[in-house]
Amino acid sequence: MDAIETIESQIAYYLSGNQLYSEYKDHWQYLLESYVGSEEYTNANHLLKYNLETAGEYAARLKTTPLQNHCNSIIGVYTSFIFKQSPVRDLGVLANNPMIDEVLKDADMDGRSFNQFMKDVSVYSSIFGHSWVIVTKPDVGAITMADEISAGVRPYVNIVTPLMVLDWQWKRQPTGAYELCYFKYIEEINGDVKTIKVWTPETVKTVIVDDRAVTLETTEEVNGLGEIPAVCAYNKRGIIRGIGVSDIGDIANQQRYIYNLSSEIEQTIRLDSHPSVVATPNTLLTAGAGSIIQVPEDLDPGLKPYILQSSGANIANILQTMQDSVNAIDKMANTGAIRATEAKTMSGIAMQTEFMMLAARLAEKADALELSEEHIWRWIYKYMGVQYDATIDYPHAYNIRDNSTDLDFLIKARSSGVNDPVFQAEINKQIVELVVEDSNLINDIHNAMAETGFAVHDMTNPTTGETVTVTSQAQHLELTARGFVHDG
Repeated sequence: MDAIETIESQIAYYLSGNQLYSEYKDHWQYLLESYVGSEEYTNANHLLKYNLETAGEYAARLKTTPLQNHCNSIIGVYTSFIFKQSPVRDLGVLANNPMIDEVLKDADMDGRSFNQFMKDVSVYSSIFGHSWVIVTKPDVGAITMADEISAGVRPYVNIVTPLMVLDWQWKRQPTGAYELCYFKYIEEINGDVKTIKVWTPETVKTVIVDDRAVTLETTEEVNGLGEIPAVCAYNKRGIIRGIGVSDIGDIANQQRYIYNLSSEIEQTIRLDSHPSVVATPNTLLTAGAGSIIQVPEDLDPGLKPYILQSSGANIANILQTMQDSVNAIDKMANTGAIRATEAKTMSGIAMQTEFMMLAARLAEKADALELSEEHIWRWIYKYMGVQYDATIDYPHAYNIRDNSTDLDFLIKARSSGVNDPVFQAEINKQIVELVVEDSNLINDIHNAMAETGFAVHDMTNPTTGETVTVTSQAQHLELTARGFVHDG
């Protein structure tokens, strides 16, 4: 830093990114715009400009072109399935710690519960391929944990998107493990003022940059951890450390293609509804339906005005092309059977295959989230001064089904004539699981069915002739295992 002489050069230094950041920054911005949609997408000029199109014509076309936001929809599908059931956390020695209770209720000091925080981690990781989580704990000079509790001091977490992480460096340790040795990110932007954090294993530097006033304020403190408490939460690991694989990288391109096709349809409809009149400069024209166009009586027939009107024949082709692109998106995302774009034409086998592929993708994403959360809790444990002994478990089995088809099948099975009470009870149990989403309510219904829905009946051992009156489902299962059958 001694070589950095001017305020301007210092500001440029702190706001600069490494080579990877420079290479990926525009791509990350594009992915974010594709997910957010709305004005963020419109203002980014993803609508291609026609040759000879004026700025005013282009601006008008931007306002009338709708966006089908498939990127947002697909990430929403993934997130809803993964967090349909909350992760199970056994926090061991910290299970009843009042500080940790606060972390679970308000993970980021901004009102988000830990579950909501991890859901946001999942979303941002899906968008960019990865996101960063910083785990911090303020140092207020407290001596005991009671002092920290009294002062409201505890660990908390922050999400930092790749667009905000300017520089990062890893170093391989003698053990073979990689460890962050440098981490620079923009912590906050408030108008012209940016707060930048620079972490090393030895120090934590806070730099406040005012772009308008061209001022810079720097403070530095000792990093008591001796390590950098940052977690790279991958969606899926890429070939470069610190760069993940996005869920919407290719989908965003298809979305942009559909967006431009939508504009073509809008333009075609407009031209068809409002045809253009071609006339010589001296021809007197009036606008509006039923208007009269005046021409000289001796005008050359070749110069007479005529209507230039689109036939509209290509609209059907454009619509089919758009649908093909939507189908391609669902194939890439394994969501054809879920988003109902292909479900009507898919066979039962094709739909089941799609369900299986989606379930596998969700399980992979859950594994990545589980690993990221484990790393987050390791840092929290370190701040708390205790040995990590937590167990984090995300759902890994996703029973994705075609509910309407399954329900029809179960109803037919229930009326098939099989009067076995256990068989009927199992059918009813599966019907409940199809039509009720709340897991607690499902358990309550199952318990009620077990208490009231069992019919007392006799079973006989065909070998010995022994007959037993069955009074419970458990007894029924036991006797079935021993070879007993129903009378009659």
